[in-house]
Amino acid sequence: MNIFIDKFFANTTKLIAIAILLIVAWIFTVLFQHSMDSIQAFGFDFITDTKWAPNLEKFGALPAIYGSVVSTFLAMVLAVPLAIGVAIFLSELAPAKLKSPVGVSIELLAAIPSVIYGMWGLFYFVPIIRDIFGGVGISMLTAGIVLSIMILPFMAAVTRDAMNTTPDILKESAYALGGTKWDVIKDIIIPYAKAGIIGSFILALGRAIGETMAVTFVMGNVHKISADLTQPATSIPVTLANEFTEADTDFYYSSLFELSLLLLVISFTIISIAKFYFLRRKRIA
Repeated sequence: MNIFIDKFFANTTKLIAIAILLIVAWIFTVLFQHSMDSIQAFGFDFITDTKWAPNLEKFGALPAIYGSVVSTFLAMVLAVPLAIGVAIFLSELAPAKLKSPVGVSIELLAAIPSVIYGMWGLFYFVPIIRDIFGGVGISMLTAGIVLSIMILPFMAAVTRDAMNTTPDILKESAYALGGTKWDVIKDIIIPYAKAGIIGSFILALGRAIGETMAVTFVMGNVHKISADLTQPATSIPVTLANEFTEADTDFYYSSLFELSLLLLVISFTIISIAKFYFLRRKRIA
């Protein structure tokens, strides 16, 4: 009986894993099929062209790609050190009375819908950015800040849980050898929890690069590449959210599907590179 249950469980989990791969392949196939008109008409120029003019049936994805990558990079730069700091505080430094309420609050923040973060950013951060840097306040910088706040609770919660898996005997042994609190954190806890910490960063990266509603409110929808982060910009999810219902020609419709296909490829590529690079570094370490 136990052998039958084990085989049933193994086969079921295998089918689920295969089903996930098939779903990803199915999504890619559907996007590719609907993108064929755009691919055949524009070729590689679709990726390198900067002009997006639906009225002229000219579609260039480079500004949207640039906006997606830069806003995600800004969000990760801002969120990663804060998430690690919050996790260290909750796992090692916070008084017992604070650990539970603060931890629950962080988990609740992670559950807030992204549209709420977008509305909050529009009415709170946009005026602050406008007053400090000038302009209209709707910009790449504002989008990066809102994204960082949105992914911060998730990263902090997962990182804290990873740090909490460190066996007490390792920490106690380090203290017994004369290690300080900082020594234990940097030499014992972080190395032990490295895989979980890296996993939280990769998951947050995937959520940030594909985020739609939070950045739609605060980024604008300007198809322009600018080194000035305080200027309005766009990203692939923002373009899709704002323009998908406006597609009134086959090329327009197909170009938006090709943008979706590019987002899938970019997300998969970036996350794969991050995953294999960090895991390789972890094995070497």
